[in-house]
Amino acid sequence: MMPNRMLSLCGTFAAFLAVALGAFGAHGLRAVLSPDQLATYQTGVTYQMWHALAILLCGLLAQPGAGGAGARRAGWLFVLGIVLFSGSLYTLTLTGLRSLGVITPIGGVCFLAGWLMLAVHLWKRKNES
Repeated sequence: MMPNRMLSLCGTFAAFLAVALGAFGAHGLRAVLSPDQLATYQTGVTYQMWHALAILLCGLLAQPGAGGAGARRAGWLFVLGIVLFSGSLYTLTLTGLRSLGVITPIGGVCFLAGWLMLAVHLWKRKNES
């Protein structure tokens, strides 16, 4: 099985950023943000890390050709979800732009769609065996 290199790289980069942003939030933002803002920021970090791991999984499952198409699509939905969901939470807490709250649920839908896509991929793969 050959992993999808680009998805695997995106997953490792997203995980790296989650650790870095989490440390920045814990050490650099504690004195700057309110407890509610810090909790919102931490939600972005947590979702980013879980979905970075999901992207890595998709990268491993995404075989070249049609056999990995569902896993590839799921992985890119997770990438988009991180950008929209976690990215909007980071920007919201750091800038105070409340209008960005409209974007957050779109990222959540991308996460949900990615999990459904991955489930369908795994279901089809099981049936092919």
